[in-house]
Amino acid sequence: MTTLADLDAVAAVRRIRAGEITSEALIRDCLERIADREGGVEAWTFLDPELAIEQARERDRQQRRGASLGLLHGVPVGVKDIIDTGDMPTECGSAVFAGRRPTRDATVVSRLREQGAVILGKTVTTEFATYCPGKTRNPLDLSRTPGGSSSGSAAAVACGMVPLALGSQTNGSTVRPAAFCGVVGYKPSFGFVSRAGVLLTSRGLDQVGVFARTVADAALLAEVIAGQDACDATTRAVARPWLNAVAQPPPVTPPRLAFVKSPVWDQAEVETREHFESLCRRLGTGVEECPLPEPFDGALAQHRVMMETDIAFNLGAVADAAPQALSDSLRAQIERGRSAYTSLAYAAAVAAVPSLRDSLGPLFATHDAILTPAAPGPAPVGLESTGSPAFCTLWTLLGLPAVSLPLLTAGNGMPIGVQLVGRYGDDAGLLRTASWLLRTAGAA
Repeated sequence: MTTLADLDAVAAVRRIRAGEITSEALIRDCLERIADREGGVEAWTFLDPELAIEQARERDRQQRRGASLGLLHGVPVGVKDIIDTGDMPTECGSAVFAGRRPTRDATVVSRLREQGAVILGKTVTTEFATYCPGKTRNPLDLSRTPGGSSSGSAAAVACGMVPLALGSQTNGSTVRPAAFCGVVGYKPSFGFVSRAGVLLTSRGLDQVGVFARTVADAALLAEVIAGQDACDATTRAVARPWLNAVAQPPPVTPPRLAFVKSPVWDQAEVETREHFESLCRRLGTGVEECPLPEPFDGALAQHRVMMETDIAFNLGAVADAAPQALSDSLRAQIERGRSAYTSLAYAAAVAAVPSLRDSLGPLFATHDAILTPAAPGPAPVGLESTGSPAFCTLWTLLGLPAVSLPLLTAGNGMPIGVQLVGRYGDDAGLLRTASWLLRTAGAA
């Protein structure tokens, strides 16, 4: 039976504003869904129902007083447990930070509260947002991984525990779990969203992402948290984009898509290849296969140099203080970051990013977005791994906006994510193309 927990965020905002439902009623239904599904899925690392209900009651009181209502007034949001919250623990998926209580909110959380959102709780992350899995299971099949590192956020949205959630991406941590769990996952352009108050693993790669059940919801959430922040020098001094208003109307002319297999096409499963060939046939002349220039062949190695060197720099002190509290995987990354790469290799990897990004100019001059898989295939069976991020790595390195859409279905019923990648800074255009593709291609 459909409950308020099944409402998408745009509909929930509209109904709360119209007085048809209260924020408290919505939060209580979400908490009931969590009580029903959490035992199997385990998406949350911190949940205080009384705190959530009190936030909702305050939103309802504000509305009764005639106060100005924000864009997400009364709507619950899950927050990945690497993002600081002043009234909840932030433990980063590690026993090293057990019981850690930040003294203030991250910028993105402050912006959510300013726009009336209810912070429902903290969602599970892998260890320090790297590769060692947390406890979360895929809600579509509990024997499968939900992906990582934003595993709890993707799973919570997928089974209706919360309509919106925040994640992050340093490699494939938003797009991949969204693909595995069958929801919309959107990673904005680098510098679009502040990382102040978010766990730092790589200054040049970390990006905040969002999870939702619809493109409109993802656009709304990103719109709320976007914008320049003096506490994060990488954020851009540009006008706040009205993502939702641009994303929803149909484009004047059908978008042109560039089907890019990328250097990791050999990792795509046979069924993924077949589904993408079928999708391209359905799109007809609206899609064209485009190879990438030769310099992209080394881009994944450049990403690894940057990521592991930065992880060694930013988490090395943790490894030195409590080596036995870290996974073998994370210790190995830190060791490689300290010893496997030279300073010259790191500088060369960082310097290559702008030229690689610029080299896509001709492609984006004739195409609205890149079409490519979000992951090699459906979510793998087993909870020892979060799956391969290979199809996300390149776009994260370049800081391009990317969105995963639940557009294809494997023979076993699990989703196969379709990834669209846009021109740097053209986030609204990318989301408009994503909405168009969902309407045009439908589920298959």
